[in-house]
Amino acid sequence: MIRQEEISAVLDAQADMFRKKEQGLPREALISVPAIPSFATIITGIRRCGKSTLLRQLMSRKYDSALYLNFEDIRLANFDTDDFTRLQREIERRNVRVLFFDEIQIIPKWEIFIHQMLNEEYTLFITGSNASLLSSELGTHLTGRHIPMELFPFSYSEYLSFKSRPADEDSLLNYLRDGGIPEYVKNESEIILNTLIDDILIRDIAIRNSIKDVNSLRALAVYLLSNIGNPVSAGKLVGMFDIKAASTFLDYFSFYQRSYLLEFIPIFSYSLKVQSRNPKKVYSMDLGLANEASANFSDNTGHKLENLIFLHLRRKPGNICYYKGKGECDFVVAEKGKVLHAIQVCHQITDQNFAREYNGLLEAMRAFNLSEGIIVTTNQTDSFEEDGKHIRLMPANQFLLS
Repeated sequence: MIRQEEISAVLDAQADMFRKKEQGLPREALISVPAIPSFATIITGIRRCGKSTLLRQLMSRKYDSALYLNFEDIRLANFDTDDFTRLQREIERRNVRVLFFDEIQIIPKWEIFIHQMLNEEYTLFITGSNASLLSSELGTHLTGRHIPMELFPFSYSEYLSFKSRPADEDSLLNYLRDGGIPEYVKNESEIILNTLIDDILIRDIAIRNSIKDVNSLRALAVYLLSNIGNPVSAGKLVGMFDIKAASTFLDYFSFYQRSYLLEFIPIFSYSLKVQSRNPKKVYSMDLGLANEASANFSDNTGHKLENLIFLHLRRKPGNICYYKGKGECDFVVAEKGKVLHAIQVCHQITDQNFAREYNGLLEAMRAFNLSEGIIVTTNQTDSFEEDGKHIRLMPANQFLLS
């Protein structure tokens, strides 16, 4: 329990610090942040991707009078459900109608408080580093009263703006190495990424889900980050990392995904049963983290490039799957049940791999009756026509800015 004057002091201190911080690079997502009175805008994303900065930019541009509170402040360590009443009194005393809450989901029954504030027609923006903010925790109390939004680390175009670099092969390779976590892109200190991985594994996953075997949780994360772009199956991993049940692997996969550390995409099928029975391909939600944690010492540029293209597609609407028939296609993107795009990714097209990459893409295009497909490479350009199908070979920096 915290006294109201303590809450007031924290609000004042945070407000002063919040407004004094650098605005940073204006995020591309800033123009698309939904803001509707009596609705809660829920912004989720991996830790340190810039959610607080986005709130600061939003407040600076649109709201002269607003209240900000980060619940991960150590001074709020004893904040509990009863303290929401004192917080509400403080909000009313300050006569503000726009509220910015950071990581409020760590407080039990937070959604009941938010529902109350929505009933009183406040405008709310909530950020958190766990995707469950968009699902189970909102299902009972905020159904129809929240608008979801995801924020990602710097895109390639944001990386170029921040670094003042041109869109060329060198900047692409640097982006493959650095990823897009803003603090790391700015300071290039490996400790930032190491600490971030620990925070995700311990605070966002182990503590939140009462996991005692942190060593297995960490070892599996390193394994998956070392195998980006590869298919993984819980059943085939049983026995590794001292984990003896496939259900435990599936739980861990879910925790990694909900914390935005990793993403798993299924094989394309109209049958959910077929999707669930086949391996899923794993991707990191930031390449800097994958590079830092990976135990893979071989040249993995091809899979990193594939991961990068996945992240570009993940920012946009649509369901992403991989296609597998006689050949394979890295990504097919569907909207409303209809496949609209087929994309193959290859670091470098050579005489040895051209037929495999080309035929896999062409097979997917035929399967979904697509007239155009793309092979994304590091630096190659070309164009092919076959049976009314147009296949373009495109450099990744061009594709990422399209």
